[in-house]
Amino acid sequence: MASLKKLGQLIKAARTDAGLTQEQLARKVKNCSASDISKAERGEKTLTTDQLKQIAKATGVTQKSLLDAAKGTGTSGASSSSSSTANKTSMKVSSTERRLVELYRAADSQTKKNAMSVLKGEGVQTLVGSLVSSAINAVTGKREMPAGDDEDEEE
Repeated sequence: MASLKKLGQLIKAARTDAGLTQEQLARKVKNCSASDISKAERGEKTLTTDQLKQIAKATGVTQKSLLDAAKGTGTSGASSSSSSTANKTSMKVSSTERRLVELYRAADSQTKKNAMSVLKGEGVQTLVGSLVSSAINAVTGKREMPAGDDEDEEE
């Protein structure tokens, strides 16, 4: 029962941090009413794994944090990693940060690696140069030329 209470606290924190009412969250979760959300937040109702995944997606928290809480693992606070996971769950994020997370989750592995490099400040000049070049080509209607194939070369 203690894990249901903890899960309920995590769901409520995630929902309120996302700026959602119980009704708004319920509309984003299949086969779930505002009453079900309320009961789950009080630790009186067990939600399905699929519903927990939908709640995580709608609120911007990790699925793992909710699923671990539902299983009763990672929620005791006994280890530093589990307590830091719980703290991260209730972290407030801006709409821009939430959008970045959504885009990251939808990206392929190479795009994720590139994004991490940019965020760490690695290879930013190369990326910016590539973006500028692509933008110029898009505006002018030119295709990118392989290195050494200059159009303006004299014959």
